Amino acid sequence: MKYKLIAADIDGTLVNNKREITPKTKEKIHEAIKKGAVFTICSGRPVQGVQLIMNQLEADIPVITYNGAMVITGESRKIIYSCTMRKEDAIQVEKLGRERNTTIAIWADNKLYVNRMDERAEKYSDLSGTEPILYENVEELIEKGINKILWYDEVEKINTFLKELQGKLNPTINFHTSQPFFLEFVDVNASKAIALEKLGEFYGIKREEMIAVGDGFNDLSMIEYAGLGVAMENAPEEIKKAADFVTLSNENDGVAYVIEKFILNSER
Repeated sequence: MKYKLIAADIDGTLVNNKREITPKTKEKIHEAIKKGAVFTICSGRPVQGVQLIMNQLEADIPVITYNGAMVITGESRKIIYSCTMRKEDAIQVEKLGRERNTTIAIWADNKLYVNRMDERAEKYSDLSGTEPILYENVEELIEKGINKILWYDEVEKINTFLKELQGKLNPTINFHTSQPFFLEFVDVNASKAIALEKLGEFYGIKREEMIAVGDGFNDLSMIEYAGLGVAMENAPEEIKKAADFVTLSNENDGVAYVIEKFILNSER
């Protein structure tokens, strides 16, 4: 079997627009696992948010969370890799977020902290499956270990923030959008590509034996890292150009198509 591991993003990739894994996709994932392949979810979501997807899949699989800042084995929750933000980086990002009057969500010790309880904080809480906790001083959270900071705002404002921050942030910060209204910040040593590398070391799988499937800019690093980088049909053109293969959309079981084509029907 040429490819021994397949990593899939969640939103816009693994799930359809109703945030559901279709029976066909679920079936193909189980067939790939039965054949001996490792299937992993690779998402910006926290551990709790990924658990909801694991429940849908009914499979105990390794997961990559916080856009690569934490890798765990699955149900056993053994941490394979964890990367937290530096103190000065977290302070800078939080300060800039407050200056822009945006909703800030901070993940520390697998708990969700927010700078205010507004409508966006409630929506993000629902999406992540985690109750938010109001914080006042970011330095208290730094002591717990911050895996990710997220700004939640209007799409136009997020695009403006992206332009404003170019060259302004500390070089030890990675930042990108995961959804058009989410701007996420992690340590420079946290990316989906680095997470795949760590997962490969754990399972003894080379990058040439990996497939990475995604639709967003936070998926770009793993698409470029994997032996076969796959973009969804619904991905932006920049992501498609960086990929080795473009599959069907998330509404048309694009992940299932990749599994069938490159794992189930390939003996190379």
